[in-house]
Amino acid sequence: MSIQLLMETMSKLQEAHEALLVLAREKPRVLVKNDVEQLNNIVNKESRWIRGIQELNLERIQHIGSYLISRGYNPNPKITVADLVKIIFKAEEKQLLIQAQQKLVETMKTLKVENEINQQLIEQSLSFINYTVDLVLGVPEDDVIYQRPNQVPYGAKRPGLFDTKA
Repeated sequence: MSIQLLMETMSKLQEAHEALLVLAREKPRVLVKNDVEQLNNIVNKESRWIRGIQELNLERIQHIGSYLISRGYNPNPKITVADLVKIIFKAEEKQLLIQAQQKLVETMKTLKVENEINQQLIEQSLSFINYTVDLVLGVPEDDVIYQRPNQVPYGAKRPGLFDTKA
C-alpha cells in the first residue's frame, strides 16, 4: 500500500486550514466594524470547517493504521505523520509526506497567530463595552474602597447618565 490516500487526506487538511486562515484574517475587519451578523456567519463557517478537520483527522489516523498494517506493524492511533516518516523507506514518498507535513504545520502556526490577535481584539472590545456600561450606569456601590466608618467619604460618587432608581 502506498501513502497516496494519506497524501490526499493531508491535502484536504491543508485546504481546510487555509480556509480557516482566510476566515481568521477576515474576522478583525468585521470586529472593528461591529458587524455582528457577519461575525456570526464567520463563526458558523469556522464551526463547519472544524468539524470537517475532525473528520479528516480520523481519516488520517485510519490511513496511517492501514499503512502500518500493510508493512507488518501494529496499528496505533497515537502514531503521527512524523513517526510514520521514520518508517517509510521510499525516498520519494518520504519527501512528499515531509513537505505536506511542514506545509500544514506552517499554516497551523500562522492560524494560531491570527487567532491570538483576534482573541486580543475581542478582549479589548469587551473591556470597552464594560467601561461604557460603567459610564452609563455608574459604579456599583459594592465597589467602594474600604474607609473608616466615621470618616467622610472621599470624593463624590460618580452618578451614571441614567437614574437607575427611577
